[in-house]
Amino acid sequence: MKSDDKLGLRRWATLLLVGLFGQFAWTIENMYLNVFLYNTISTDPRYIAAMVGWSAAAATLTTLLMGALSDRLGRRKLFICAGYLLWGLSTAAFGYIRPDLFPARAAAGAFSGAAAAAVAVVALDCVMTFFGSTANDAAFNAWVTDNTTKANRGRAESVLAILPLVSMLLIFGLFDGLTQQGRWRTFFNIFGLAVSAVGLIAILLVKDAPDLRPRRESGVRSLLYGLRPAVVRSNPELYLAFAAFCLFSVAVQVFFPFLIIYLQNYLGITDYALVLGVVLIVASAVSVLSGRVIDRVGKLRFAFPAAAVMLLGLVGMYFVRRPGGVMVAGIVMMSGYMMLSAALSATIRDWTPADKVGHFQGIRMIFAVLLPMILGPALGAAVIRGSDSTYIELGQVKTVPTPGIYLAAAAVLLFAAIPVLLLRKREKESKSL
Repeated sequence: MKSDDKLGLRRWATLLLVGLFGQFAWTIENMYLNVFLYNTISTDPRYIAAMVGWSAAAATLTTLLMGALSDRLGRRKLFICAGYLLWGLSTAAFGYIRPDLFPARAAAGAFSGAAAAAVAVVALDCVMTFFGSTANDAAFNAWVTDNTTKANRGRAESVLAILPLVSMLLIFGLFDGLTQQGRWRTFFNIFGLAVSAVGLIAILLVKDAPDLRPRRESGVRSLLYGLRPAVVRSNPELYLAFAAFCLFSVAVQVFFPFLIIYLQNYLGITDYALVLGVVLIVASAVSVLSGRVIDRVGKLRFAFPAAAVMLLGLVGMYFVRRPGGVMVAGIVMMSGYMMLSAALSATIRDWTPADKVGHFQGIRMIFAVLLPMILGPALGAAVIRGSDSTYIELGQVKTVPTPGIYLAAAAVLLFAAIPVLLLRKREKESKSL
């Protein structure tokens, strides 16, 4: 292995530290803000829906803009350090929002205190997402591409793939009790200040790639670069990789938002934290061990067996009903999920033009986040609504997620084979030339 293909201690430390603490912030944003809003401010589901929608839009637009700007300035470190610092402070700020800070107004059409506080949470979530997407989605992801090669991206991505799961395990296991006790300010302060601290540490730790140079281009031209038809035509492999990752991500979003509700209300598993803990730990170990295999056999060749493993797990989840069976099927499903995520993410990095890495981070967000978060949950919800399984909570009849969501996810995953096959064909043709 060439020296350029070795990541080295400093790069590994950056990947692990900056990557993990970014995932802490995203876990809180994706999994706890909804609970915080519902439990402490307003039970109106429209605020939760608005927060999810506006946050996804803010993340995509921010990454498009700031990714292009980081290319234009030829700097990733600045965006990572400043972004993490402000990302942490905005995370901590959620703990200081409460309805009594917003006096109700008697005027017709005026907000109540709870409504005003809910709007404040939605607005702050967009601010937090701006800093987070600047630091993580735009700058850190571009930094990873800058500082890895085709020979080591499988290893890097196999580790990055487990960080969201490690984050969930640590927060669920060590800090979830704070939220159950209503100590939200302490909870947000702990992780907010920790993320900000990593922003300061990154000043000493992060080092931009030596060949990264400023690129003076029109701001609007840079922002829309990856959306131009000519760019798509000149980078077919990259957009095929985006399409494969998009279909894979849609499949995940069909079932993932409903997973805990399904375990609790359909299967009746009350100790789901233990089940998920075992699944995530074992699947994470499999992902890390697969990294060298991905680099050795090739990312696209590895994608098919990884997808087959995930497919087998999805079908297994359709049939199992007891905790032990859920553990086994869940391990298979999540192992395949993480291995396929690593292989496809590394493929995207391989085909990203080296001089336009920042430009394409926003395009990646469209395919990896925006479209899957719109299409996947909508398909899952349609499958759930088509069933007649319900439960009663607080006097209201609510629909229960059914095993059909796993078969729907499996069906979507099959379509991901099409762009992967086309990519393999183009790869073989390029090698034969």
